[in-house]
Amino acid sequence: MSPPWPTGKKLVHLDLKGAPPRINYLLKLIDLFAELGADGLLVEYEDMFPYEGELKMLQASTQPAYSKEEVMSIQEAAKAKGLEVIPLIQTFGHMEFVLKQDCLRDLREVDHCLGTLSPHRDRPLQLVMHMLRQVIDLHPGITTLHIGADEVYLLGEGEESRRWLRTSGRSVEQLFLSHVTAVARAVKTAWPHLTVLMWDDMMRDMSQDTLRDSGLVGLVQPMLWDYNPDLDVDKTVSLLEKYSRAGMADVWAASSFKGSTSVHCCVPSSQRHVDNTLQWLRVAESVSVAVHLRGIALTGWQRYDHLSVLCELLPVALPSLAACLQTLIDGLFDVKTQDKITSKLGISSVEVEAMERISQNTTMFPGRFLAEIIVDLNSFLNSEDVRYFEHNMFVRGWFSPHQRQKKMVNPLIVMQIQSQAAAYVSVLQEKLDVLRGEMSALYPDSTVQEWEEEHVWPVQASLQKVLEDTTACLRDMLPGQSG
Repeated sequence: MSPPWPTGKKLVHLDLKGAPPRINYLLKLIDLFAELGADGLLVEYEDMFPYEGELKMLQASTQPAYSKEEVMSIQEAAKAKGLEVIPLIQTFGHMEFVLKQDCLRDLREVDHCLGTLSPHRDRPLQLVMHMLRQVIDLHPGITTLHIGADEVYLLGEGEESRRWLRTSGRSVEQLFLSHVTAVARAVKTAWPHLTVLMWDDMMRDMSQDTLRDSGLVGLVQPMLWDYNPDLDVDKTVSLLEKYSRAGMADVWAASSFKGSTSVHCCVPSSQRHVDNTLQWLRVAESVSVAVHLRGIALTGWQRYDHLSVLCELLPVALPSLAACLQTLIDGLFDVKTQDKITSKLGISSVEVEAMERISQNTTMFPGRFLAEIIVDLNSFLNSEDVRYFEHNMFVRGWFSPHQRQKKMVNPLIVMQIQSQAAAYVSVLQEKLDVLRGEMSALYPDSTVQEWEEEHVWPVQASLQKVLEDTTACLRDMLPGQSG
């Protein structure tokens, strides 16, 4: 058993670059986050922020961005529940939603990497500050800002960077630090009251002396992320101690409650994320008093980046989030902790795939019905009989591509294949209709369409093809019978 999470914020990360909830549902989620023990929100708007003027092109094209009024309502709902709001705006890496714009193409570090901003000349910093100013202006009460800066891929490979690096004594590390320091310094100059956070991964291999002399000391607080259920405690403690010795004693942690298992994961494992949380508790217990852990962000990635597929939707991840928050509060994950979680959510298990309502009188957590539908549909889609229908013995043995082409088939068995395919298509359509109705109430139509195309269509198309082929074949072989 570890002590509960030390004094500091427990932030729930809202990644809005994919599947942004409709505002009414999002406000219900904020209430739930507070009930589950969160202290704040780390809000990554990306293209869902209502940028204006020259930046209006950054707004999402597949669905309307949140309005100014909706952004304010998010903050008001959070404030009413005692939750701090911390906006996260990427300022170096993962700027795909910005740099995909043709008019900003020349600001890429390298042309084929849409995520990394070139750190040279004045325009990149001007662009970043223009973005930050609009976000900060619409968040008048904030005291903390996150400037991202993780996974700055291919830094140093652009032409201007290569020229910059030819000067003796310069390195990619210094190139990274020069831009981040410029951003942080500009933020502190414009808004002296703001505490600036940033992801730490680009600094992990830097020496203590490099960090101390970087200019970042006193400007930023690193947020160290690691979502592995087998997180290396000793290595992580050592890294935090290094940051502290370099002068950055105020640090943050980042765990995960969803969006870190695989890029296309549909249903999360609560235990996996709880294991990661328990490892972070061991880190917090092991660091010296010189390390000041200011809080932990429970990340809930919706995409790995702007151009990747959707990860798990929020409703199916709420049991995982509840489990992680309660584990932080209790300092362990035992039967009593699990009982608290299931009682709060009105379910029988912390694993969404095994949850059942405790009683008919139990209040459902927001999105519970959609979570049940997704789990059921995901189970159906991934059942061997359905997903690999074309590979079953009868299709491979009596309805192969060669047999279809030559029409050398046994009508009796083909009729059996046709009947089974039709049954699966019918069941799938029924489940899909229910999913569409529930998901469209919580998410924009573009999210419903994307989820359906990503998870349902590949299986549906395969079954439909077998159904069409068997029908056509039987029509040719048995012209007097209907398919």
